[in-house]
Amino acid sequence: MEKPCRTCTDFKTWVKLQQKTFDSGKGDAQKQETTNPTTNVPTVQRNDCPLSRDDLGSKTWAFLHTMAARYPDNPSDEQKSDMKRFMYLFSKFYPCHICAEDFQEQLKDTPPQTDSQKVFSQWLCVVHNEVNKKLGKPEFDCKLVNQRWKDGWLDGSCD
Repeated sequence: MEKPCRTCTDFKTWVKLQQKTFDSGKGDAQKQETTNPTTNVPTVQRNDCPLSRDDLGSKTWAFLHTMAARYPDNPSDEQKSDMKRFMYLFSKFYPCHICAEDFQEQLKDTPPQTDSQKVFSQWLCVVHNEVNKKLGKPEFDCKLVNQRWKDGWLDGSCD
């Protein structure tokens, strides 16, 4: 059996796949040492493991939104072109092949909008919300994107 890919598999599924792999090659005595016998879930999750698909997605969106928040208000033609090219290249090399293919399709339907920081941030928010819809997650209010990723919340909680 091929080792499951954490980057392509959500954590709960990955744990189940790991358990199946472990069970097929080990005895019950060793199984007890690494899993909670009641829940059949590993008892300790290390902080230095490869990212799961969920962790990778969350950290990637944080990176992309932060990059969009710091994008120029009046980018040069070269910056506009570079950012568009970056988004297309990024979609080709994203470590989760399922997510990468989905993002590539999404870029065909909704090409990157890079005319300004506001335009790019709003485009990215809309694209992210499309992914959230597919995953059954709540949508983010795109009117708040700069508070969330650039300026901080109006209540001062990020100061």
